[in-house]
Amino acid sequence: MYASLLSSLRAEESTGKQWWPSEWGPDDQRGAANRITPQKVLQASKLITGGKVYSLGRVYERGMPLFGDRHYSLSIVGSPTGGPLGDNHLVWHDEMFSGEIGQIGTQFDGLGHVGARIGDKDVFYNGITRSEMKGSYGLEKLGVENAGSFFTRGVLVDMPAYRGVERLKEGDVITAEDIKGALENQAVVIGEGDIVLIRTGHGKLWMKDNEKYNSGAPGIGIEAARFLSAKKVALVGSDTWCVEVVPGPDPRQVFNVHQYLLAHNGIYLLENLDLESLAKNKVHEFAFVFAPVLLKGATGSPGNPIAVR
Repeated sequence: MYASLLSSLRAEESTGKQWWPSEWGPDDQRGAANRITPQKVLQASKLITGGKVYSLGRVYERGMPLFGDRHYSLSIVGSPTGGPLGDNHLVWHDEMFSGEIGQIGTQFDGLGHVGARIGDKDVFYNGITRSEMKGSYGLEKLGVENAGSFFTRGVLVDMPAYRGVERLKEGDVITAEDIKGALENQAVVIGEGDIVLIRTGHGKLWMKDNEKYNSGAPGIGIEAARFLSAKKVALVGSDTWCVEVVPGPDPRQVFNVHQYLLAHNGIYLLENLDLESLAKNKVHEFAFVFAPVLLKGATGSPGNPIAVR
């Protein structure tokens, strides 16, 4: 369906062809997470040789960088929230949270997050339309609960080390050749079902210069996105708020890397990561572990992904 409408889209947006049904069938809602097979899990487990755990997530806190008008608020409801109870005088605390729970801080973008308007239809991964998805209490399809858990091989692509700089600048485009060159320098290759985390150094601005952090970002362009998709990766992450370059080279293309990876190829995104410890210790290959919170119908998930080496 809608195939005739795709010809009106620019090649950068649609790749010139209908992107559905998925290779996993017309009913699939899991996308590239299907590439994480039992064999990939076993491969990743063999990378754990020293038992070192690296936390890749940011602390969720007041004053952290947020995109646009998104907000974060956590408060303790009374102190104590309840009690004392019983002869042991039990007291406790609860918290109240308000915010775009799947799209703030370290955030995992699910397949219901980004789509494309084609004619009078908004189309997402696997050709699923907004009218099929919308619901009063979350998405009826492509909710983040469909992604499952991630335990697979992770690869760090350290772009500042490759380019010989402290950090890339806002608007710096990371090309496919850049990724290939960095991987060659690191003596690492990308395989199907891998997680690829791209360090730009932009994360050093987190909670130090939030205005500059939010003003733009270095990141991959559409060419690099196509390269990673061809490698059949399961997820792409970065130490920026957008993974892709902002501002992009073509102002007419708005977050087209998001659109290409999520909607067209079912490849997930992880944003606002802390990759400095991995880079400092030159850990370029590791077991990657992340379980999105099972928020039924959510567009994404918070969390603390980890690398284990």
